Amino acid sequence: MKQVAALFGAILMAALAGAHGLGFAAMMQVAYGAISVMALLISATFFWLWHERATPLALGMSLSWAGTGFTIGWWWLMRVLGDPAWGLEAAALFVFLSLLICGAVLHFAVIQGSFGLRGVAFVWPVLGAFAMSLGVLLFF
Repeated sequence: MKQVAALFGAILMAALAGAHGLGFAAMMQVAYGAISVMALLISATFFWLWHERATPLALGMSLSWAGTGFTIGWWWLMRVLGDPAWGLEAAALFVFLSLLICGAVLHFAVIQGSFGLRGVAFVWPVLGAFAMSLGVLLFF
């Protein structure tokens, strides 16, 4: 755990130093671009693990990381392009978000077995997340 804390601290310090040198907005662009590429590489690795049948969570991880990489990559690209109007309401973003949500649902389906649950019990946290998000949208 000490190594993880040290790694986190080093990355945070590098990010803050970059923000000080390049500016906050520019450093955020660098971070979003880098994490989108890393997420897609992680997705490819998990897809390979799924193909090799290494772990039942691998497909969910692959889809989740792909959705994350593409979603963050979309946000990054939109900022690089100056937030064009066509990019803010593009249906392609729903493709990326659907990958991410599909991966999350697969995770819940696999995880429910750890709690001794069967059937479609894994749907409750998914429905709860959507209900909470809709409630916040309607409330604010």
